Amino acid sequence: MKYFSLIFIFLLFSCEEKKDVLLPKANVSIVKDVQDHSPIYIFFKTEGKDTIADVNRKNSIISTNWIFNIDKRLPLRLVIPEVMKLQEKKRAEKVHKNEKAENYYSYADSIGKNMAFLPFTKVYYKTEKPTQGTFVFYFRKGKEQVLMGNKEIKISEILKYFYSIKFERVPDLVFLFDKNMSYEEYIQDKILLQKYVSHNLDKLPVEFIY
Repeated sequence: MKYFSLIFIFLLFSCEEKKDVLLPKANVSIVKDVQDHSPIYIFFKTEGKDTIADVNRKNSIISTNWIFNIDKRLPLRLVIPEVMKLQEKKRAEKVHKNEKAENYYSYADSIGKNMAFLPFTKVYYKTEKPTQGTFVFYFRKGKEQVLMGNKEIKISEILKYFYSIKFERVPDLVFLFDKNMSYEEYIQDKILLQKYVSHNLDKLPVEFIY
C-alpha cells in the first residue's frame, strides 16, 4: 500500500505544472498574520503576444479568509475583472457564508522580510469612468503624484487639499486608477492611501478602474 501511495504522489506532482507568483513589494506591513485562510492565485501567463491572468482558486473555501496572491506584473485591466468575479461569488454565497471572513491582497514587506496583507473586503470595483459631480483623484501609471483636474498632488496631501476647498455641496471623494498600471503600482498606492488618507479604506468602498 505504501508503494502505491508513493506512485500516486509522484504522479500528482509530475502532472502539476510549476508556477510562480511574483508578489508586489512595499516597505511596511499593514496586516502581518491571517488565520483560517484559503489561497487564491492569479498567475502571469503569456500566449503568443497576449498576457493572461491565469486564476487558480481550487483550494479556496468559501467560509475562510481569502488571500489573493497576484503576480505584480499583471496590469489592473486583467486583474480586477477576475477579482470582481471572485468577490461576487463569495458575496452571493448563502449556505456557507461567514460574515467575519475577509479578503486580503498579499505582498512582500521588503523591510520586515515577511509576507504582509492588505484588506479589501468591502471594496466594490467599477470598470468605468466616475460620474460627473464627484471629486476624482486619478492615479496614473508610472506617476508618483495623483492628478486632480490639472493639478498634481502628493498622496500624503490628498485630504489636506480636499478639505482646503470650500464646496457649496461636498462631493463624493473618488479614486480612479489607470487600468494599465501594474498590480504592484496599485498595491503600493493602496498602502500609501491606507497610511495618509484613511486607516481603513473600507470607508471609501468604491474604486474605479478605467
